[in-house]
Amino acid sequence: MQDRVPQVALPRAKHCRLFDMTVKSGWYASRLRRELMLRNRQWALGRAHVESYGNPPVIVYSPEHPTSEDPFVQAPAIAARHGNFFDPAYEAILARPEWLRRFDKTHTGQRSLPKAEPGSGPVRRWRELDSSMSSDALLMNIFCTPGVAEAPALRQILGVDGEAPPVFGWKARVPLKNGRFDRTEVDMRLGSLLVEAKLTEGDFQTKAAAVVEGYRDFDAVFDRERLPRVQLATRRQREATEFPEDYSQEFEEVVSETGGSPGIAEADLSALLLETAPFLAAADSGAEEAGYASYQLIRNALAAYAQGCSFCVVHDERRPDLREAWFEVMAAVESAEMRVRLKVLTWQELAGMLPEGLQQFLDQKYGIVAPGRVASPVGENEEID
Repeated sequence: MQDRVPQVALPRAKHCRLFDMTVKSGWYASRLRRELMLRNRQWALGRAHVESYGNPPVIVYSPEHPTSEDPFVQAPAIAARHGNFFDPAYEAILARPEWLRRFDKTHTGQRSLPKAEPGSGPVRRWRELDSSMSSDALLMNIFCTPGVAEAPALRQILGVDGEAPPVFGWKARVPLKNGRFDRTEVDMRLGSLLVEAKLTEGDFQTKAAAVVEGYRDFDAVFDRERLPRVQLATRRQREATEFPEDYSQEFEEVVSETGGSPGIAEADLSALLLETAPFLAAADSGAEEAGYASYQLIRNALAAYAQGCSFCVVHDERRPDLREAWFEVMAAVESAEMRVRLKVLTWQELAGMLPEGLQQFLDQKYGIVAPGRVASPVGENEEID
């Protein structure tokens, strides 16, 4: 079926409405979400899972082994598996406490999810990595699989030197103009490379101009006049049923150089940064303020600049809107030396360098295949609207 991409005439003015900028991204995101739901409905057969309330639903998996929450179990069972993960990757995650800690983050949409089915494992709160839409889970499926992160060919295409293992949820320290830091969480650090992973998220978030321009290196890295601008509506409380896969990196602390909390003198800046707290979203109240689109990209590029690292965005080729947004930000980088440290890669391009078993897993569960290959059918008598 031929794609019917909505034709949206975006304003050419310096400031544009957020609604106009997100229509096309929302279409691509919802289409991919629909495909992943259909694929995971098939993949979940025989695996512990539930479907969320709502239409379309999201498949959420539970681990099929005793966990540390069970007081009678001292270690995970040998035959452990998790429906959202490639078996060798999950086994490697269980063996590394620093990777396993990524499961500590609970799913913020608990109310939209039924409890685990009886007999599907110990009762536990749902985690964000349980979700079939989680880009962090996809990232870990690939880079936690033994031999993948160490592969010379993969490290060469990513521009990574050394043999350092991947660090997930790495806390960067992005300098602010007042001498303090924003503790940005980066999806993954691999050696000198910072990685932002995207799958079904709607966009790269927006942020008030006062916050973005408060970073120390903002004007050293970017031509602010070339960055995408938006007019932001006032904020409202987000419904608890909205899924966290739509948003990531929503809350980071501001810390002093010694790691302490900000003092009263920084109250105004802290209040602005706390706009990223969970459950906040734009509203149609009429009141607006100036802001920047693609805030995550701006912030992570500044993190890479401050740390002397490269920065790569990994997204699905079925999300060309995310690629366009990243190119728009890269075009605003003034330093040629910094521009060559900025990269973009698709999951499909990565797939061609992965072990065959992992490639089959990505094909069946995500529809991700190497360039030149055709993805497996979504499902019998099923089609994507």
